Amino acid sequence: MHAEAVEADLGWALGAVFRGYLRATEEALAGLPGGPRGYQVLTSAARCEPTRQLAMAHRLGVDRTVMTYLIDDLENAGLVERRPDPADRRARLLSATELGLARLDEANRAMRAAEDHVLGALDPRERDRLRGLLRKVAVAVAEPTNPCAVVQEAAALDGTR
Repeated sequence: MHAEAVEADLGWALGAVFRGYLRATEEALAGLPGGPRGYQVLTSAARCEPTRQLAMAHRLGVDRTVMTYLIDDLENAGLVERRPDPADRRARLLSATELGLARLDEANRAMRAAEDHVLGALDPRERDRLRGLLRKVAVAVAEPTNPCAVVQEAAALDGTR
């Protein structure tokens, strides 16, 4: 198969971009407990009302045992806190701390730099267009209640997670 034929294949292109994105984001988030998954948890804890731990695990597509370890690590770093749910004492509500919000700002800047690196071959208009098109396709193929599962399924298929 000629190189041009491989490069014209959608699967090859998506895989190459995805692997580059994973490398860049893992490097960008290396100092954050849980890396990219920890970033998803911290982002959810910061942008939502305090959320039950199990509900967040389902929404992010993270196994509840893995979620417990992620939250333990984030909590030990002072980035999130668990509080008893007043509606159900067995459940815990998760929210970001002030330190967590500050670290999230740093992580967001690092993620933007990683994305700029991955999309470096495109000018700003092309980047915006690509993001819009990818979002449109992702929404069309993703489970409506769990868009984060798409990334995890792809990582599992790729063997990177």
